[in-house]
Amino acid sequence: MKSLSASTRSRQPNDEPPPWPLRAALVTEVRRSPGSRRANEGGVIDAVRAGSLAEEIGLRSGDRLRAIDGRTLRDAVDFQFYAAEESLTLDIARGDESLLIEVAKHPDEDLGIDFQDAAFDGVKICNNSCFFCFLKGNPKGLRKTLYVKDDDYRLSFFHGNFVTLTNLSDDDWVRLEEQRLSPINVSVHATEVELRRYLLGNKTAPDICAQLRRLGTMGIVANTQVVLCPGVNDGAALDRTIADLSALYPTVHTISIVPVGATNVAEERIERGTHSTEVEGCTPEFSRAVIAQVAPYQKRFRKQHGNTLVYLADEYYLAAGAELPAAARYDGFAQYENGIGMTRSLLNEWRKTQRGLRTQGVSGASPVDSDSSRRLGAQGLAQGATSSLRPQLASAITSLSLICATLIAPTLARIADELAALTGVRVRVHPIENRFFGPRVNVSGLLVAQDIEAQVRGRDLGDLAVLPRYALDYTGSRFLDETTPQALQSSLGLPLAFASSMRDILQILREPLESDVRGASAGATTNGKAWVDYTTTSAIAGPAKGGAATART
Repeated sequence: MKSLSASTRSRQPNDEPPPWPLRAALVTEVRRSPGSRRANEGGVIDAVRAGSLAEEIGLRSGDRLRAIDGRTLRDAVDFQFYAAEESLTLDIARGDESLLIEVAKHPDEDLGIDFQDAAFDGVKICNNSCFFCFLKGNPKGLRKTLYVKDDDYRLSFFHGNFVTLTNLSDDDWVRLEEQRLSPINVSVHATEVELRRYLLGNKTAPDICAQLRRLGTMGIVANTQVVLCPGVNDGAALDRTIADLSALYPTVHTISIVPVGATNVAEERIERGTHSTEVEGCTPEFSRAVIAQVAPYQKRFRKQHGNTLVYLADEYYLAAGAELPAAARYDGFAQYENGIGMTRSLLNEWRKTQRGLRTQGVSGASPVDSDSSRRLGAQGLAQGATSSLRPQLASAITSLSLICATLIAPTLARIADELAALTGVRVRVHPIENRFFGPRVNVSGLLVAQDIEAQVRGRDLGDLAVLPRYALDYTGSRFLDETTPQALQSSLGLPLAFASSMRDILQILREPLESDVRGASAGATTNGKAWVDYTTTSAIAGPAKGGAATART
């Protein structure tokens, strides 16, 4: 074996090593493997960051990191844990060659590598059989990674995946105590043991409250979720679940309640069984009842703990036509990617953007929220606007279309009126019904190109169509149906752009029209690499986190 040595790299004088437990923010971006358990041959390095220590010591993309200081690495968690030392010996496999590379560094220094997989030995697969499982309802013909029923606590730590904790081994518990991976996102659904077993389709599922208490003794906190199935875990069962979980605060950091979803495939399968009434849609009546049931708990917890603790998915408020909670009621948006507070965040971001423009002297930019916009309406906004932002815009863009899913469309239509009044650009919203997965799948992150193309073809889309960035994979290379943004643009015959916020849209309006698709590259506001599929050939590097299943609105 060859032995190499790297020089010590300096740090800032006041730098301190990271505190334990580990935090996901300190760990390199990694993906979910499409396989299950497999022989551990180490972690394949996907990328070496420019200017990093890894580049300095000669690590390369494609190298396989097998061990640090003689400790075999099971995953990127081990890598982060064992790399937090002043001196390291890296065991590297490069083709048929084995290398030992000695490194001297500050314990807090990141080596600067990204792995292809979070789990070097493959992901832990779910041992449950939930009748409402969304993955079992996926249409045929999608990429392999979208059918993986992972239930791996390591991916919960890295990517925010929700796990049930039903497949933890004794070794897993030992490791959780040693490395204290926090926070972990836990699917609870119900705290009554037999009811939870029914929901999970697992007759041996352990007592989740006991498991959460055990995590608490290790200093690990949990963000929990309840997928609410009408007639099953709502009503009195939901009261008990909220009471049991709130009694475990602060180990239970948040409780989210989200509606059960069903694709066309899932509904057809469920209708042939015994659960047809248990996955009914999120109706206005049901939504209003859930809001009324949960509101007293929220009020009590704010008084007891200073935070709301239990949060409802945006879909309940939107379906009920109810006012959204204020941003402060979301306590930092801990479950944003679970569809908790996305709409409020969108509205507040737009209001902040308007306020900033007003400060810059754009007189038409009066800050309005969803309630005031309903009262004032587009006509009132237009009367108060002078469109003084217009000189800052690209003169070629006089009209544009915002393409979105049905859930967020009414809210986005109100914002579009305000945007038009502010800029003088004609703005139209085109809601797309999801025929690929089914009309109950009403979030923008799960839109596919074939539905968009079929439903907007022949419409007046203006000079430019803006689509949700969350509908693309991490790299911005494709939709869930494998269509590329470039192919959709060619089919529609007009420029396309992708945005994650209203601020993005304003920036697009400031730039000249281009033939290239804009806003589709990887960035800070896009989904993580969790679904990247390295088995594909070509430059298409892979799907996003469920395509963007987390973007519920």
